[in-house]
Amino acid sequence: MLPILREGFGNPSSLHWFGQQARAAVDTAREKVAALVGASPGEIVFTGSGTEADNMALRGAAATAREPRRKIVYSAIEHHAVMNTAKGLAEEGVPVDTARTGADGRVDLDDLRAKVDDRTVAVAVMFANNETGVVEPIAEVVRIAREAGALVHCDAVQAAGKIPVDVRSLDVDTLALSAHKIYGPKGVGALYVKRGTRLKGFVRGGSEERNRRAGTENVAGIVGLGRAAELAREDMRTESSRLSELRDRLEARLLAIPGAQRNGEADRVPNTANLSFAGVEAESLVMALDLAGLAVSTGAACAAGAVEPSHVLRAMGLPLERVQASLRFSLGRGTTADHVDRAATLVAEAVGKQRQTRRAYASRS
Repeated sequence: MLPILREGFGNPSSLHWFGQQARAAVDTAREKVAALVGASPGEIVFTGSGTEADNMALRGAAATAREPRRKIVYSAIEHHAVMNTAKGLAEEGVPVDTARTGADGRVDLDDLRAKVDDRTVAVAVMFANNETGVVEPIAEVVRIAREAGALVHCDAVQAAGKIPVDVRSLDVDTLALSAHKIYGPKGVGALYVKRGTRLKGFVRGGSEERNRRAGTENVAGIVGLGRAAELAREDMRTESSRLSELRDRLEARLLAIPGAQRNGEADRVPNTANLSFAGVEAESLVMALDLAGLAVSTGAACAAGAVEPSHVLRAMGLPLERVQASLRFSLGRGTTADHVDRAATLVAEAVGKQRQTRRAYASRS
């Protein structure tokens, strides 16, 4: 990104030399992002985030819909980028329905089949959940949607670059990506749009991104996303195997803590673990662990300021007490076995202290 930030002042839409240098950098990045998900470069639209990509897919499909096919169906564990976009469309008069999720964290296919009908324009189910890491049955989702003649949008922000994602074999119509989830810069994402898919752009202005997303491209950010996609593709097999082993090692040690339970039992992306610890309050645990040098979360980062418990864990049918005692752990390129062991020790100590404090308080009252 540095050469672009220092010298790449050209607008990619300009015909002069500076503009064409910027255009070449954007086109190269587009090829790299396309290669990560098995798409053609012309099917990649750059956006300002994964959230914008989700908005573009759902709002774009809704804008081209005609009666009676206007309904949007999404799973109950979708990221807020999908969930709140669908709710916003509902407020604007678009029919919206939600498919239930099982205790394992996967969408209930029978319920999805019951919700998707000839009035459905699009079905939105994420590739992997951002809180539990559970991988969703996208092939079956696509089959259900196709039987009803509906489009399929897949939020692959949590999956791309960590496990193989191939849009051709998935046969989805749109798929969202985000740079910062694969070590790229914040503030840039992409939407795969299958050739021939009709989407109406909702950012109006010039003719950038082939008239699909107006606004001068963030060239440095796009170049960063392209390089991140290239590195993720090169390292995916070895890094996925390494992280899977570390995650399993972490979970084994955490599950040895009395009262600990794993949330989400299906196939998962290798970098995510979600566990609950009976008899503790997760937010207090997060603060105690932060002071000890360990960064964990109670759910999605975008919902960190929310008071409501995780909608994902609630949708899985977990009791409120267990939801409020749950932590999400994320592993990455810098994580080592020593880090995992240290983290497990810190969690065990923090859980023990909090339980002891709560018992002492209960005995006094």
